[in-house]
Amino acid sequence: MRFGIIVYPGTWSDTDCYHALHDCLEQEAEYVWHKDKDLSKFDAVVVPGGFSYGDYLRCGAIARFSPVTESIQKFADQGRLVIGICNGFQILCEAGLLPGALLRNEHLEFRCQWTNLRVENPNTPFSNLCKPGQVLRVPISHGEGRYYADPDTLMKLEMNDQVVFRYSNELGRLTADDNPNGAANNIAGIINAKGNVLGMMPHPERAMESILGSTDGVPIFASMLRQVIARPLRK
Repeated sequence: MRFGIIVYPGTWSDTDCYHALHDCLEQEAEYVWHKDKDLSKFDAVVVPGGFSYGDYLRCGAIARFSPVTESIQKFADQGRLVIGICNGFQILCEAGLLPGALLRNEHLEFRCQWTNLRVENPNTPFSNLCKPGQVLRVPISHGEGRYYADPDTLMKLEMNDQVVFRYSNELGRLTADDNPNGAANNIAGIINAKGNVLGMMPHPERAMESILGSTDGVPIFASMLRQVIARPLRK
């Protein structure tokens, strides 16, 4: 499987994603500079974390107009897999690929810590190796990760099973104390209506090796691999 890893000015989790995909999962991976437009050779695209364009205006607001972002939109329209992590999630929301927005953390603090994620929907290309209710240990690192959407949008997300991950305690219970940023409905990750675009604030690429404290990021990327292997080859 071949992954394209998008690099905007200010992206800094691109090398972590490369290590996770190329070294840990032994898949092909290649950096894609923000001025490049051709994504045709990739099976999936990763929009990593960081501070694209210095997070000026709003997180992801400038990256939304970068040349490669239009190509990501077309890539997603073709039904191919896109995962946006942290700043990547913010960019996908700004670009209209996912509903809602990521706001300043409720406590107004930058948080870099481990979190527990309860798997809400295991029937997606990004969670098909997980069990319903399974709890994954994955770290966060953000100051603007509070997911927000209007009540109607939240209702649609819930009704359509578009919430993939929620912040929880280690037993899978949803509590305010285990919500690290004040996200609506404890939401940590969502998919689009078509199911091929995932945005999540936690960093699965930093939970790929036991020496780092967790391997719970593996099933997220491995689920993408399983999905691509299972689908018919593109002509």
